[in-house]
Amino acid sequence: MAGGTAGGARAEAGGARCRVDVAAGGGYEWRLVAQNGRVVAVSAGTHEAYAQCLADFGEMRARAAELSGGVQHAPGGNGWVWVLRDAAGRSVAVSARAYERHSTCRAAHERFRLLLGELGAA
Repeated sequence: MAGGTAGGARAEAGGARCRVDVAAGGGYEWRLVAQNGRVVAVSAGTHEAYAQCLADFGEMRARAAELSGGVQHAPGGNGWVWVLRDAAGRSVAVSARAYERHSTCRAAHERFRLLLGELGAA
């Protein structure tokens, strides 16, 4: 994600916050940043408008229990990433990085899902 931050903390839980950035190719992308400053997850695609990006993040939070997905090979086959999909099968969130071990990626996926639940209650 290139570009500066276009927005501030919008949803918070346990010190985590959602940030919206200007995407390299235009549009907006959200990222979820943990209290320690690490990026936990990013949007799977770009959004045309800042407000739509925030609305889609809020929708994802509200429907967290309905999301499917899991761990898969990273593009290029080097490592593991996790992906969450909506009911229509569209990717809505992905891990912010590839993990060397499947078990580490799976644990990161589970932590993100727990964090989404906390954010939904916030």
